[in-house]
Amino acid sequence: MKAVVQDRYGSADVLEFRDIDRPVPATDEVLVRVHAASVNAYDWHFMRGDPLIGRGMMGLRRPRARVRGRDFAGTVEAVGAGVTGIEPGDEVYGEADGAFAEYVCARDSEVGPKPANLTFEQAAAIPLAGNTALIGLRDVARLQPGQTVLVNGASGGVGTFAVQLGKAYGAEVTAVCSTRNVDLVRSLGADRVVDYTQDDFTRGEKRYDVVLDLVGNRSLGEFRRVLTPTGTLILSGGGVYEGGSVVGPMGLFLKRRLAAPFARPQQLLEISARQSRANLAALRELAESGRIAPVVERTYPLSEAAEALRYVEVKHARAKIVVTV
Repeated sequence: MKAVVQDRYGSADVLEFRDIDRPVPATDEVLVRVHAASVNAYDWHFMRGDPLIGRGMMGLRRPRARVRGRDFAGTVEAVGAGVTGIEPGDEVYGEADGAFAEYVCARDSEVGPKPANLTFEQAAAIPLAGNTALIGLRDVARLQPGQTVLVNGASGGVGTFAVQLGKAYGAEVTAVCSTRNVDLVRSLGADRVVDYTQDDFTRGEKRYDVVLDLVGNRSLGEFRRVLTPTGTLILSGGGVYEGGSVVGPMGLFLKRRLAAPFARPQQLLEISARQSRANLAALRELAESGRIAPVVERTYPLSEAAEALRYVEVKHARAKIVVTV
């Protein structure tokens, strides 16, 4: 099968579009014929081996997972002996390393039925980004109707879902983005938009019950300044490539862990986003009911996945970039 493979860390130039063996599903896995896969910051972090502190998980000298891509949508080709509730021919979406390929094996616990109202390209845009936003607002922040939430990085993959989920949960949403994305985030339902090229949200008078940071471009002190006295700051990774780093977004996370005990009654938290069939079902219901809709800026064929990654790692991509197979 064709796949996008890397044997060493580096720029998008290390990615090769070539033939490899088709994977065979384990007992708890499903084999999916991939129709579309989306690009995330996760992919370029693994491609670059960045930050260096993360190579203990990614692989010290070369990536353990050689095929890039994480999100996918496609048709089940085969299932392992221990899999129940999923059958060949089912249209599914989910997460698994190796999604930039014609076939991918995924754990059955990280695969669910595709939203019936979405194309494969739209469905592939949801899993990682949608799950991160879902866990951040629903589970970590425990967002309630009537609360105020600020999303820093509102026009990115996670941010576009966070704006929509904030509104779905009945919150008042302020979205921070650049000038070119103001209309986009307004169309997603944001009550207030801050253009960071014109205004500094950390210097304003407004205070928020929840601040969801998806950029990592501010200090903890600046974030805490815009929280209510009992507000919650939630940190998530991401960003764009800036020439390599030792700790990257983990630096802010480490500072959070040191500062959190002294910040009370404010809460300084971070997202640990693990995919599950239950979360995929929740996202499917939100999509089918029209409360969330993936935004796809552009698509690339599988043979040009390296270009898709190059675009995402150095540009402020709008919403989601999708690779079609």
